[in-house]
Amino acid sequence: MKQSGFTLLEILVAMLVLAIGLLGLAGLTTSSMRNNLSASHRTQATWMAYDIVDRMRANRASAVTGAYATAMGTAANCSAAVPTGTVPVQDIAAWKNQLACALPSGNGSIAVDVNTKVATVLIQWDDSRGLVDSGSSANQAVKTFKMETQL
Repeated sequence: MKQSGFTLLEILVAMLVLAIGLLGLAGLTTSSMRNNLSASHRTQATWMAYDIVDRMRANRASAVTGAYATAMGTAANCSAAVPTGTVPVQDIAAWKNQLACALPSGNGSIAVDVNTKVATVLIQWDDSRGLVDSGSSANQAVKTFKMETQL
């Protein structure tokens, strides 16, 4: 009794197994890239929080009086304009510009307790590309980094 086509069936099953494996690999790569982007944004937020704190410590006399206090407001646009004004005004404008350029919808606020000389830096950005479920609410897409430090 002659059987033909059995090798062809084995090849088709092997191709199916290979295709499923490649789809799984593509899914892992996509997930990895999404997580790396989210981690990169958090790293940028951390770096920028330390940047403004260093600027405040360099101009401590103004910082402890609350000159660096700024509200969250609306996110700035990324621009190359050089701000004018006092050092705290220039530092805040440059910092907000950095947030807008480095983070999607990046924004920040600074609160300074003049009695305890504690500064609270809050940075927010849109991390919707880092979400696994694209149907999640917009509130879950906003990530926040908070840092408190003694001036």
